Amino acid sequence: MKKYTTVIALATTLLNMAPAQSSEFDGGYVGGKIGVNRTDVTAASKQSPIATGLEGGYNWNMNSVLLGVDGFLDFNGKKTHTGVAPAPATVYYGSHVYGLDLKLGLPNGNWMPYAKLGYAHTGGRGDAYASAVGDSGAHLGLGVEYKFAPSWSVAGEWTNNSGKNGATKLNNNNFMLGVNYYFGKPAAAAPVAVAAPAVVVEEPKVAPKAAPEPIPEPAPVSAPEPAPKEAWKVIMDEKPVRIEGASFDTASAKLKPTANAKLQQVVDFAAKYPEANLEVTGHTDDRGNDVYNQKLSEKRATAVKAYLVKKGVAADRIAAKGYGETMPTADNKTKEGRAANRRVEVRYTIREEKRVRVQ
Repeated sequence: MKKYTTVIALATTLLNMAPAQSSEFDGGYVGGKIGVNRTDVTAASKQSPIATGLEGGYNWNMNSVLLGVDGFLDFNGKKTHTGVAPAPATVYYGSHVYGLDLKLGLPNGNWMPYAKLGYAHTGGRGDAYASAVGDSGAHLGLGVEYKFAPSWSVAGEWTNNSGKNGATKLNNNNFMLGVNYYFGKPAAAAPVAVAAPAVVVEEPKVAPKAAPEPIPEPAPVSAPEPAPKEAWKVIMDEKPVRIEGASFDTASAKLKPTANAKLQQVVDFAAKYPEANLEVTGHTDDRGNDVYNQKLSEKRATAVKAYLVKKGVAADRIAAKGYGETMPTADNKTKEGRAANRRVEVRYTIREEKRVRVQ
């Protein structure tokens, strides 16, 4: 009873943690796992054979908390155990376990701690003493999963189940490491969309030319004065240029191929004006905590800077900054508004020479 209370308490703790965006773990998945089975049978010594297993299930995002169903099949290896009366002197056994769990998780970026609780059938395999064990009952577990690619994750977990036949009870504690494949995710890490930014160039204002002063009429009795010499000077005119609207998927800082065309405009501009410096700023919507959003906005700005450097723009011409959720351009209460706020903006200024005549 104590172990069930522990699992329930840990599940409650997960529910009360700060919510995070959970799109990384949505959808269906299959996987395999391997580890150690700490097993014992009544009146026999404990052993730790190798354990393997298969699983598959489906996860749903429920307001930043993940709920899922998980079907599994575990094979716990056979091993010789020392028996104690009334058991034989030695007991050679393993077990198989199959069943269905409900899964509760709370993703935080690419990490997700979770708890499992369900129903399983446990059956002994081996000599007659162990093979007689077969029963159904509670199955529970705790684990942590890490998403290392859009379609792949690794997970470490502990599970417990038992079976009973009369006075003989078989109990399993499994410690497993698994790899899962998620369906419907992009096959490669496709970096994040800069959504159709528009380039707006402000036309320089041309200062009116100073009209030359009229040449005075020559005096009737004296020689005419020479006309004043014209002087010219060069001034610099600043032209601010802004690219905005670079949208990102939730909890992601990777550029999608659709960003290439718009960012190429920035690359072309930087090549045309080698003296111009660029400022890249990243932004998020208001979901998640302030610290997480600040780091995510910095990663988005860095991703755009890395793209520009790869295309030949000198790194020392680019300043990348993140502002988290502090500078929204749309309403975070709507799905469309949040998508607009997940963006990167690029600003730069050029200086153009123009000649004006002065006295």
